[in-house]
Amino acid sequence: MSQLDPAISPARSAETADDLQAAGLRRSLTLRHIVFLGLAYMAPLAVFDTFGIVADITHGHVPLSYLLVLVAVLITALSYAKMVRFYPRAGSAYTYTREAINPHLGFLVGWAATLDYLLLPMINALLSAIYMTAAFPEVPSWVWILSTIVVCTALNLIGVRIAAKVNVILVVIQVVVAVAFVGLTIKNIVEGANGAHFSVAPFFSPGIDAGAIASGAAILALSFLGFDAVSTLAEEAEYPRRDIPRAILIIVGVAGLFFVSVTYVMQVLFPDVSTVGNIVGASPEIAKYIGGAAFQALFIGGYMVAVLGCGITQQMSAARLLFAMGRDGALPRFFGRLNTAGVPAGNVLLIAALACSAVFLDLSRAASLINFGAFVAFIFVNLSVIFTYIRFVKRRGWRTALGFVVLPALGVAVNVALWFSLEPSAMVVGGVWVALGLGYLLWRTRLFRVAPPALSGPVEQL
Repeated sequence: MSQLDPAISPARSAETADDLQAAGLRRSLTLRHIVFLGLAYMAPLAVFDTFGIVADITHGHVPLSYLLVLVAVLITALSYAKMVRFYPRAGSAYTYTREAINPHLGFLVGWAATLDYLLLPMINALLSAIYMTAAFPEVPSWVWILSTIVVCTALNLIGVRIAAKVNVILVVIQVVVAVAFVGLTIKNIVEGANGAHFSVAPFFSPGIDAGAIASGAAILALSFLGFDAVSTLAEEAEYPRRDIPRAILIIVGVAGLFFVSVTYVMQVLFPDVSTVGNIVGASPEIAKYIGGAAFQALFIGGYMVAVLGCGITQQMSAARLLFAMGRDGALPRFFGRLNTAGVPAGNVLLIAALACSAVFLDLSRAASLINFGAFVAFIFVNLSVIFTYIRFVKRRGWRTALGFVVLPALGVAVNVALWFSLEPSAMVVGGVWVALGLGYLLWRTRLFRVAPPALSGPVEQL
């Protein structure tokens, strides 16, 4: 195999576009589209979902927990940026592990990641019901759940480019609402409301519980899943080797700054979140406190925009992960089919059907599982960089070793620590899910006697 070189120009990427087109997905996404899809997937207003819970766990240090998880995510984002240049395909962590380490292990990583991809649209529908039922208690919650699913499914069936354009508008609306929230919060702090004043207390105070900070960070990792999701769009980007890595780093940087800033001013105003009353629904209560009932209504409306934008992208990413696994034969071929518009319509509809289970479930049981698969993916993407260095990279030197071994190894260590900080119930259920995947893999490969279907390798010998 020829020497791998991570420095690939946009021109070289364009030369291989026709080869990738043979897979069927259409190249129509620019850097702007990809960035907004990633931000929409994370939903900027999702920072308000977990604030009350994490503030309670960390005893008023949500921004510090965000900084901790940001370290893990930034290192992992660099690893994703490297791997997508080697393997610019749909599939994300599944593809990277499969090609860099082992096909069987790649399947299990993809299987674990599929759990959170499949559950996120369901949780999104649950959130829409929670917020809208608070505003319109006379309307049954299942109405909001099904309405959210129908709208997201329809936009995904139309095509990825239209969904991307819609998400640009949705992200802008979310940012406007968030900026207004931060502005009103700062105004209240300056005026001394609730006895608040700016300080470093949200980042450091005597008697900090390191374990509690890690537990909070493990929950907050959910906020950053958008950067991982955009790697599944590599086959629909116009210049995947240039734009996907750039988008990943832009998304993580912007999101990290946003999350830390927003939670800092919230924590300053309410260092003890229990004074709000409803810890789980702390953010709407804070919105009412800082801006009155009118702003609370605006806040809830902005949040519903976030739910819609998030749901579109979550369903899109889950459908494309199943497409990659179905196309490779890791799952039945049904999952690898596209309609005439170049959309994996069967997968989109399957995700919608699974999301309908939100009618029968509660948010806490579903949300506890999400980060299990996310941390598995993060760990193995970092490991994939190390194995790529060992197996393929011929040039040696301290800079190459730093980028391909030291930083990814640090990423593995931090992500493993956060993974073990998850609730025991999430570890148990996630372990059962992986065990089911292992059973299917043993059956599919006749106890590993038959090799799983293999990709053709890197699109280009980098």
